[in-house]
Amino acid sequence: MKEMSKKQMTDALSRHRNGDGNPLGANSEIARKLKQYYDELVSDRVPDRFAQLLSQLEQAEPAQKKD
Repeated sequence: MKEMSKKQMTDALSRHRNGDGNPLGANSEIARKLKQYYDELVSDRVPDRFAQLLSQLEQAEPAQKKD
């Protein structure tokens, strides 16, 4: 592992304290893209057919529990 000089460590701590540092480092772009994808996926509307199937499943489950 590469050792950081005292100046590099001081600069990194300074950036982190000021909010300029990126705590995820090289993974920040991946994290940003994953969050963007997740947000889009969550905001998508559930298709009517899928909602109907879920409703049918919910109605069938209590009937199975009675048996």
